[in-house]
This record gives sequence, structure tokens and C-alpha cells, in this order.
Amino acid sequence: MAKLTTRTGTKEHKVVSPEKWLAARKALLVEEKKLMRLHDQLKQKRRNLPWAKVEKEYVFDGPDGKETLAELFAGQRQLIVYHFMFGPDDPEGCAHCSFWADHFDGAGLHLPQRDTALVVISRAPFKKLARFKRRMGWKFKWVSSARNNFNYDFHASFTPEAVRSGSVFYNYTKSTMGMEDREGASAFYRDRGGAVFHTYSTFARGIDWLNGTYNLLDLTAKGRDEHPDHAQDWVRHHDKYRAP
Repeated sequence: MAKLTTRTGTKEHKVVSPEKWLAARKALLVEEKKLMRLHDQLKQKRRNLPWAKVEKEYVFDGPDGKETLAELFAGQRQLIVYHFMFGPDDPEGCAHCSFWADHFDGAGLHLPQRDTALVVISRAPFKKLARFKRRMGWKFKWVSSARNNFNYDFHASFTPEAVRSGSVFYNYTKSTMGMEDREGASAFYRDRGGAVFHTYSTFARGIDWLNGTYNLLDLTAKGRDEHPDHAQDWVRHHDKYRAP
């Protein structure tokens, strides 16, 4: 038995011959293929969801001045928005959202080839966003919704009154919330006439698919190796990690 060290202790792990390993791997492959087919079906159901027309005119502050939601598409038909937790009074952006954002610049090289733009949106003033973006070395487009209700309307932010009431609408259910912003991602479509439609939103664990580091770790023996009661307690802004 080989010892496998994890954040939650050390456990014994079974070690077998290459032949037995191959047999076990083939058995797991059958399950992986079944899950992949089910996931393909789920993705089709996601695409088949009805759309909701966005009737409000949202105006954002960003590197190109004031822009409407339609203008954030940058000529593409599709827009993905990441709702980044960064409130007006926060001294810096959320470390956990930053963990996700560290993956966006690579995706931004390819998404336009599939008629899709990616924009990050937060409630903090644009100058504060720009300063933090420079610190982190990011290139993706980041705009401020400080002058509109975009994040509230798409259920990624909550008024102080709603937080105090103990009942906010997040991840499609009413729950208590100890903060005014949460993570999420939303997708939109713009038709040839310029109308914008909300096609999808996901929150909480639903954004795991956007995190390439997690998807890589899921291939390893230790996996994400996180504390079961305190997932992501290891995450820092990338400029605060100790050198390995």
C-alpha cells in the first residue's frame, strides 16, 4: 500500500500491477463515457432553454467609456458575463473570483472565433477595477455596473435591506446571505435587429466549469485536495502565493 498525503490527513491507497491497473481504468472509462453522453444531453437542454428579452437599457463604465449591454458584445452574437465579487467599498477584488478570472485571458483568445465575447462586471467604480486589474496583470474587459442595477437584476448582488431581512434570491432559491455580492456567470444573445436576450445564468458550484485549474486537478490522484468544510481556504490572489 502506498501512502497518499492530503490536506485532510494520510491514507493508504491500493497499488496493483500494470495489468490490473489497466483493467480498472477500462472499467472507469465506461462510466466516464456514460457521463460524457449525459453531459452532452444536458448541454443541449441548456441550449434549448427559452430566452428572456432584456428590456432595460443598462449603461456600464469601462475602458471604452460608457457602453450599453448591447455594445459589450463587441460585434459578436453572444456574450458571457462573469459576475465578479467586488463591491464599491471593497479594498480589492474577491480572491476566489480572482482564482476564476486568472483563466479568462486564455479563453478570450478563442471565444471570438465562436462569435462570443467575454466581459467581467462588478459593482465597484471603474477606476478601482482598473487599478486592481493592473495589479493582477489581466487583459480581459472589465466594466462597472455602479450606475445601474444589472448585478441586482441578474441576482448576483443584493441590497443591504435584503441581506438584513435574511431572505435573498440566489441560485434560484431564497436563502440567508451574509454578503451583498456573490459569484455567477450569465449568457446573452443579440439578434440581427440589436435586441438582447438573457439565455442562461449559473451560480455557486455551477461556475466550476469555468475554472481550468480545478478541471486539471480533477485528473490527479489527490484531486482538489480541499478541506471538506472549508473549500478554497487555500486560495489567495496569485501575487500573494508563496514561491514553491
